[in-house]
Amino acid sequence: MNTRILATLALSALGLASASIAPARAQDVTIGAIEILTGPNSRYGFAIRNGFDLALEEVNKTGVLGGRKLVIQYEDSAGNKDQAVNGARKLIGITKVPVILGPTLSNEMFAAGPVANAQKVPIVGTSTTAAGITAIGPYVYRTSLPESDVIPVTLKRAQEKFGIKKVAVMYANDDAFSKSGYDVFKASLDKMGIQILTTETFGSKDSDFSAQLTKIKSLNPDAIVVSALVEPASGILLGARAVGIDPKVRFIGGNGFNSPKLGDIAGEAADGTMVGSPWFIAKDDAANTKFVAAYRAKYKDDPDQFAAQAYDTLHIVANAINTAGAPESEKIKAALQATKYSGVMGPFSFTDQRDPADASGVVVIEMKNGKFQILK
Repeated sequence: MNTRILATLALSALGLASASIAPARAQDVTIGAIEILTGPNSRYGFAIRNGFDLALEEVNKTGVLGGRKLVIQYEDSAGNKDQAVNGARKLIGITKVPVILGPTLSNEMFAAGPVANAQKVPIVGTSTTAAGITAIGPYVYRTSLPESDVIPVTLKRAQEKFGIKKVAVMYANDDAFSKSGYDVFKASLDKMGIQILTTETFGSKDSDFSAQLTKIKSLNPDAIVVSALVEPASGILLGARAVGIDPKVRFIGGNGFNSPKLGDIAGEAADGTMVGSPWFIAKDDAANTKFVAAYRAKYKDDPDQFAAQAYDTLHIVANAINTAGAPESEKIKAALQATKYSGVMGPFSFTDQRDPADASGVVVIEMKNGKFQILK
């Protein structure tokens, strides 16, 4: 009996010894993402998640991380600042992620960004375009061009193309993104010498804009400039046609307009709407052609700007983790800062302020028959 026990112990010891010298199994690298996956602004969040997941498949297939799998732990913010904060705390404190993607909206980043920054965990916004995002702190990055880079290009093109001299302005005054976009619109309009006939405000959850639009109609503007997310933006377009504003009066929107949902909701009322974009589906370079084809094959739908930005961002972050050599926040931060990447958005690097360094790829697009196309 004792002999048998000793033999068993000896075999166990040999097994342990063998296990100790065997190559360690590669560990998955889990990163976090905070996106709007429920609620009225989930169209943005789903597009972003689709972009992340498509890039994730490619990263894991090509073995960028040396055999380790990259995993994304998603937290749904539902467009709520408190939920975004809770998501950041969970990802940092419980999941122990070394880097976070998102959140979707600037309002959410102003709430969740300080949490990540205080814990020295890089957080990378792919759709946060308001002024002051990266000023939150040195661990806050964004791959989306700020409105201050895009709106002036849009207005200049509208002025050149349609001779716009006087406009009415509308914006949601309870949303940081919309208010920031308004500030950029106003500064740009003033600089260009375009007269602002009136400035009308509304709430981001409002659905009746008839009073503001009736007043605007009486002033006979050349165009109507709006800073808002896609739900109220769509309501404004429908409301404009309902009060009889001439379809020849162009709407010029900020980044919130840049979603296919605008055409889905507003239909013909959206025709002629103009917006600036750092990406467009019809870009004919090889990287974009491959991305669009892969996206359509996977999701049976067309990608939008938010999906494209997310797709590039996941590749940028995966490359940073690989360059860092370890899933450690400080090393990833250093690698992000040194990023040199070329993707569907074009050449990309970060400025010292952690914003995109190149705004030369901005194009102006317009809605026709429910689809965006390049304004010619």
